[in-house]
Amino acid sequence: MLNLGDRVETQAAPKTTQPTFDIIGLTVEFPTITGTPTIAIRNLDLRIERGEIFGLVGESGAGKTTLARTLLRLPPEPGRIAAGALVFEGNNLMPLPEAELQRMRGRDISMIVPNPRSELNPLLTVGEQIANVARVHLKVPKREAQRLALDILRAVQIPDPERRMQAFPHEMSGGMAQRIVIAIALICSPKFIVSDDATSGLDVTVQAQILRLLRQLAQDRASSMLFITRDIGITAHFCDRVAVIYNGEIMEIAAREDFFFRPSHPYTIMLMAAFSYNQRLRQLWARPEPHAGATIGATACPYFARCPLAQPRCRTDRPALRELAPGHSVRCHFPVAR
Repeated sequence: MLNLGDRVETQAAPKTTQPTFDIIGLTVEFPTITGTPTIAIRNLDLRIERGEIFGLVGESGAGKTTLARTLLRLPPEPGRIAAGALVFEGNNLMPLPEAELQRMRGRDISMIVPNPRSELNPLLTVGEQIANVARVHLKVPKREAQRLALDILRAVQIPDPERRMQAFPHEMSGGMAQRIVIAIALICSPKFIVSDDATSGLDVTVQAQILRLLRQLAQDRASSMLFITRDIGITAHFCDRVAVIYNGEIMEIAAREDFFFRPSHPYTIMLMAAFSYNQRLRQLWARPEPHAGATIGATACPYFARCPLAQPRCRTDRPALRELAPGHSVRCHFPVAR
């Protein structure tokens, strides 16, 4: 979690009539042996504006990575998109043929992953790997691709980039390998970037450097970003708007200041309390996990079994995402008032 002294300056995203990415009614499900699919993402709506860095927070298993990969129309196997639309730059990606999607991935939409060593080819130099992306998507000759690779290495602040062009992934530190993955993701100046827990596992100093770098590069290239993380503290310093996801559904969404100064969903407050140094606050908002085998009906609030403020209505009436104030919505019958 970042310290307050490591604040990354942000600016409000410009309001536009057409967002960079509009997710409409997205449902992703996984088949089971019983025949009843498990729903990983349920009827999710999300709008990401041009130039905006949008933070998505949730614990492990909330559906973050499933959503990240689904935006590239690559849900984790054996998952499938059961319903919804993925509208990028005004065009629905759902009916597009795979060949066209392959041309868009890496060029118009790119993804930054949390484990760079699993994504980099150990048999190729990092310069080759970056240049290959430019050759495939930008259709430039080999010499020009190498020049672009060297330029992006400078942009991501790799020391001695000429020498590092010839280095192999195993010769680099974790932070430097992460910069290489960022370079690969940004070399084509994509319009939309998905960052899936890209700074996890890095120490706080390197993490702060990577975040500043990401924001600067996104601004320089006029890119929008979905920034997915388990660390709610990062979003306070880095994102323009923030949403919390739980069990595949958005629980709360607001501009950064409203989100942190006026949190309204019990789950949001629980996540904030989990990062607090105040033991009493953590105990007050924490509640044990439901016992093994506990079930929650389809008509209940998905957070019912863990909510410290749950009431009988929460068991029988599934709440909708409703607006409390302009730009601030919450999925709760009894939001916390301030």
